[in-house]
Amino acid sequence: MYDAVIAGAGPVGLFLACELGLAGCSVLVLEREPEPGSQWRSMPLGMRGLSAASVEAFHRRGMLSALRAASGVHDDPNEGPDEEPDEGDSVRPRFVGHFAGIVLDPAEVDVGALPYRLPSPALHGVMTSLAAVESVLSERAAELGVEIRRGVTVSAVEQDEDGVIVRDGEQEYAARWAVGCDGGRSAVRALAGFDFVGTEPQFTGYTMLVGIADPEKLSPGFTLTPTGMYIQMPTEGHVAMMDFDGGAFDRTQRPSLEHLQSVLRRVSGTDVTLTDVHLVSTFTDRAMQTTTYRRGRVLLAGDAAHIHSPLGGQGLNTGIGDAMNLGWKLAAVVRGQAPDTLLDTYIRERHPIGAWVLDWTRAQAAAMRPDKHGQAVQSVIRDLLETRDGTTYVYGKVSGASLRYDLGGEHPLIGHTAPDFQLTDGTRLGEEMRDGRGVVLDFSTDQRLRESVTGRENRLRYVAGVAKDDLGLDAVVVRPDGIVVWAGEREFDGKTFERAVKLWYGDSES
Repeated sequence: MYDAVIAGAGPVGLFLACELGLAGCSVLVLEREPEPGSQWRSMPLGMRGLSAASVEAFHRRGMLSALRAASGVHDDPNEGPDEEPDEGDSVRPRFVGHFAGIVLDPAEVDVGALPYRLPSPALHGVMTSLAAVESVLSERAAELGVEIRRGVTVSAVEQDEDGVIVRDGEQEYAARWAVGCDGGRSAVRALAGFDFVGTEPQFTGYTMLVGIADPEKLSPGFTLTPTGMYIQMPTEGHVAMMDFDGGAFDRTQRPSLEHLQSVLRRVSGTDVTLTDVHLVSTFTDRAMQTTTYRRGRVLLAGDAAHIHSPLGGQGLNTGIGDAMNLGWKLAAVVRGQAPDTLLDTYIRERHPIGAWVLDWTRAQAAAMRPDKHGQAVQSVIRDLLETRDGTTYVYGKVSGASLRYDLGGEHPLIGHTAPDFQLTDGTRLGEEMRDGRGVVLDFSTDQRLRESVTGRENRLRYVAGVAKDDLGLDAVVVRPDGIVVWAGEREFDGKTFERAVKLWYGDSES
């Protein structure tokens, strides 16, 4: 019997498998596709943007260099251990993204309004591809002893109080826990009986690689029009478009050249001519979420738990956040370090994030509607996003910089992702998290704090030293997913420290 069976070998399933493998759990990943990689997962159609929070997750597990190399990214102004801040430039994002097709200026981000930020190799997003992400995670999963079986179609999920049986026809896979990371049309979600609720689509989206006789008729980048939006990507013939048809186009059909040309002409307001179609896929802005992320011994993460339009590029990043949050918690339960009620905190922390992403994409679709109401909303939003406060607000949301879980405690850093503190010897906090343990980072070298870790070495790593910038703190305690659970500005308080660690693992009477 495996500790966990994961359905889906995409980025979310593989990242979760790596987290469990890092903790010594036995993991089996089942994937429907017989072979890894496809044209849809490679550049240009597989292009994805990883947010700063997602890049930070790779940094904290020692995979950032491999990810950057696989993604063809070679410049990193913050990579060196001796880099110093330069008037805020070293913590300023290089790309903010867009909201409803309105591209934002990264120079307008007020870094001073984003507290507890320090220079780090992981402050900036990375443009990558699904193939690159999956190759890095697959290699790490293999190193950690994770087993991946391809060409497996999940046909049944059965559970009792002792475990779960996942079936592929007559083949059975037994595990203590099962996790569905098998995408928007998740078999695990349906077979395990999760309720999936939300809103129906307003548009049909298309992403395509086509021949264009007269590409100069299309503007480069994002273009909002009175009838929708289109995006002409840097790669020749790579075009995306959104047609507000109520999601009427049936994705089971392969769009013809004539259909695509008709839609593109209508949306762009040009007489552009397509000559041939190489690849095309459709999507909608249907926004759905399961009412819970757990039913007994079956859990969901990523698109299996929530689907929405790709506006703003939040899907992959939300899924990686799910995996990072769930991984250490499920591992702690498997290893007997915490009761299974710890998994309820996964739902409590991540379900609201999924709900927010659905609303975030709904708001963008509403602002893009090709009617008087949509145009009026768009005008107001455009004005707001041309302000420094507006740009900073959007960046804080999409980058994860403003994410905060309600973990109690008085210090405002508690519940936020930890800054990448750097000690004077060059060691970074992110480097100390590569084994998947939490970290007690002690700038005061208080003997009582060191003693508090005694007996918890399988959960916590104690690191002491002088920081280049300690942000006025004496010490911080960081969960395995990088979230601060305790921060001290004064003399060590053993009671609040103990309460924080107990709540962290769900073994407090409260």
